[in-house]
Amino acid sequence: MPFEADRDVPGLIVKFGDYPLHHGGVGAIRSLGRLGVPMYAITEDPYTPAASSRYLEKAFVWPTTGAEDPGHLVEGLLRIGRRIGRPAVLVPTDEEAAVLIAEHQDELAGSFLFPKVDPALPRRLASKQGLHELCVEHGIATPAAAFPESYDDIVDFAGTARFPVVAKNREAFVRRRRPAVNGTTRIATREGLLTLARDWGEEPGVILQEYLPREEAEDWIVHACFGPDSAPLALFTGVKVRSWPPHAGMTANAYVVDNPELADLAARFIKQIGFSGIIDLDLRFDRRDGQYKLLDFNPRMGAQFRLFENESGVDVVRAMHLDLTGRAVPEGEQRAGHRYVVENIDLPALLAYRRSGYTTPHAPAKASGTELAWFAGDDPLPFLTMLARFVRPGAKHLYQLWRTHRRGSGTSTK
Repeated sequence: MPFEADRDVPGLIVKFGDYPLHHGGVGAIRSLGRLGVPMYAITEDPYTPAASSRYLEKAFVWPTTGAEDPGHLVEGLLRIGRRIGRPAVLVPTDEEAAVLIAEHQDELAGSFLFPKVDPALPRRLASKQGLHELCVEHGIATPAAAFPESYDDIVDFAGTARFPVVAKNREAFVRRRRPAVNGTTRIATREGLLTLARDWGEEPGVILQEYLPREEAEDWIVHACFGPDSAPLALFTGVKVRSWPPHAGMTANAYVVDNPELADLAARFIKQIGFSGIIDLDLRFDRRDGQYKLLDFNPRMGAQFRLFENESGVDVVRAMHLDLTGRAVPEGEQRAGHRYVVENIDLPALLAYRRSGYTTPHAPAKASGTELAWFAGDDPLPFLTMLARFVRPGAKHLYQLWRTHRRGSGTSTK
């Protein structure tokens, strides 16, 4: 590779909540570990796939729910920092971690390295309502949405809405404490909405969003890393072929596809809001009006980030580490046509998509190469650990999600 990482500055994978089968964390450990960067990770227990990677120096076993008091989480991070013994680059893998780091920059700055941002911005971006408001403010297309404050508001909405509609938890952190829905939920009828809403309490923490018909849409993703001046250090675009749960969950199969229009849109939006660091965007191209509509803004590394790498060998995690350690980030074209496959969820996703009516005309007919989420010849244990933990509970979970999807009431996201 035409660059060398600073091997004196380790990386720490930060995650809150119980989701041990997270391929994004494994990908980040491998990505920096292959450059000789010492890698550490917060894990639920000693037997997660991330903990078994040959590129991991140490797993800090710290079971969390993501609903703990922020002060407790900050103190835990500082304790881990003291055990590492030198400043480490923080790599958050969920919104809760990204928001916590941004809002407690002063306390964490002495022990860790991370992009400096407006402390309030990641929480606003991770909030479905906050993101919608930012899109409207800056002229970025996004699905029409309502933000009910009571059950009566939902009744009024149901009286005029065009179904199906989509319901999402409104705020980061709330989804762990008192989630109204199990992630992104497609609601087919007025009666179905009112039935669900009875369980949401006096202050429903949801956003009700316009549904973009899958037959008239194509799902796109943008992964990028931006420097302190909000200029792109690495920016990639791709098309999502399949997700699990279908059309609403994490990426199961995707391709790198050059899309200058989408890259310009993302770069312009980031410049307008003044963000720095890693982003993972989900957009849906609506063929009815020819617009890319922003669905989700994740102010952190996305699980499928290893799909994207430029000709110089830079992905978004490597770009961030290079930048935070004062090194130049080599430029290069993205490896167009490359494919990413998440082995444990792509097969059920393939079966579900066969009858969905969804097409991806921009996906290449043949991949120029394939990146697997779990299996790697130089690091096989995470794949084997995933299989050992996935087969029984994972198959049961997939079956439950499949039944939920078949009933048409909705499906869970990442």
